[in-house]
Amino acid sequence: MFIAADDNFFDSSTWAVTRNLSLFLVGVFWLATAYWVYKDARRRIGDPWLVAMAVLLGLVPPFLGPIIYLFFRPPETLAERRERELEIRAIEERLAERDLRCPVCRGQVDASYLVCPVCTTRLKQACGDCGAPLEPIWQACPYCATPVPPAAVTGEQPLQPLRTRRRSV
Repeated sequence: MFIAADDNFFDSSTWAVTRNLSLFLVGVFWLATAYWVYKDARRRIGDPWLVAMAVLLGLVPPFLGPIIYLFFRPPETLAERRERELEIRAIEERLAERDLRCPVCRGQVDASYLVCPVCTTRLKQACGDCGAPLEPIWQACPYCATPVPPAAVTGEQPLQPLRTRRRSV
């Protein structure tokens, strides 16, 4: 179907259908971006009034509002923020516990233990004179002033159990 030379293209029904379809798609895209702003704002903002303002910003300047929202939205979602806060709280609690653990079996030990009661790993050397537990960096026993032998200071022996466990058959 050809259009006669005297007919104007912009007066034809083809132009009307193309224009209406284009306007419809632009409107759908505009509403879709506003809906995206709404969904994203609900995930990132806890206050309902601020969510409404973000959606209004996504609607009013068409196509420019979502771009402005992208610049000013919170960097993390509410779930990510809660997860980060829980991780920080768990780390703080772990640091606050200050409980000592065996480096081999992770069993709880006391600062005065010479060996781990669970796996019998030697934790500290004992003073040769008074038997008090010695820290690896000490050069003398603070309880009896006995010099610590160099082998105890350097820690030549790695952490190993004092006895081997028997396997049950």
